[in-house]
Amino acid sequence: MDQIDAVRTPASWVVVGLDNGGTCNNATVLDATGQFLVDRLVENPSRVQDGPESAVESLAEALTGILTMTSTPLSLVRAVGLDTPGPASADGVISSKGSTNFSQVSWHGFDIRGALEARIGLPVIYHNDANAAALYAHHRHFGADAMNRSSVAAIVGTGLGGGVVEAGKVISGAAGMAGELGHVQIPLHGVLEEGQDVPVCNCGFEGDVESIASLTGITKNLLPYWLTRFPEHPLAAEPIGRAAKLLRGYGEKEDPLALAVFGQQARAIGKLFTIAANFTDPAAYFLGGGVVEAAPHFRQWFLNTVREHTQLRREQQAAATFALVPDLDMAGARGAAVAALEAVSG
Repeated sequence: MDQIDAVRTPASWVVVGLDNGGTCNNATVLDATGQFLVDRLVENPSRVQDGPESAVESLAEALTGILTMTSTPLSLVRAVGLDTPGPASADGVISSKGSTNFSQVSWHGFDIRGALEARIGLPVIYHNDANAAALYAHHRHFGADAMNRSSVAAIVGTGLGGGVVEAGKVISGAAGMAGELGHVQIPLHGVLEEGQDVPVCNCGFEGDVESIASLTGITKNLLPYWLTRFPEHPLAAEPIGRAAKLLRGYGEKEDPLALAVFGQQARAIGKLFTIAANFTDPAAYFLGGGVVEAAPHFRQWFLNTVREHTQLRREQQAAATFALVPDLDMAGARGAAVAALEAVSG
């Protein structure tokens, strides 16, 4: 998708993308020609901790706000794309067990897509946030050729989200849970040190990608082990949760402990992408999440390490590319808008 440098009014009909997060919503507008009308983060409080009714009203306010900013009449909006953190169904029904962002009982099994659609009176197209970011990365990278290409994206955050895009469209699966790449179990040979415990994920799996390549994986599994190898490290004096959040700063300074932890994460993602290579053989492998927000030399090192540990055949090496998810803080809303545009154009 093309980008422009300033907010402007649309020349034709539009779709809106809304990215719902634990603290804020992010909104954008995409016109029928494939141009985004805003080039920066536009946020409002998401109020998800206040329950579904307040959160849906905040999403409606995000819609109104972005239309006002771009001088777009509501009558020009054909559809709204919505993404939220998972797990949720393909139709935007929050898991019956809730989730990190939707922990209150009132959220369990709540149809956030349907509720927003009823509130605003417009069609709402839903994806989870990682799928939306993956879709945006795909379309931004391939441009006009996006509908002829495939990609896989790993989004490293508190957990590990992902997305599989085939012929320009996100693969959702029968229950809407395709692309849950964090819970793919990987071979651990070459990832863990000898004697290092097999990491356990919050989902109950042992040795899945998220148990290693996530902030939770650092906190629960990787950092406690590596602090036994570096007992004099300054992070040993910090509470483990705070130490995990500080670790990236040490990685940017090429600290040996931090590079050991992030090296394990990169190797784990390489194992995941090796599975993807033999399963979907994508044209591009995208990496997103907190590492993309790091210093350029560090994120390039991390991406290079992922690439080095992704085992591709010679033919695949010639055909595939590795890249970082662009515009990370806006990728969810933009991907949701792309999905909405596809829905009304197709």
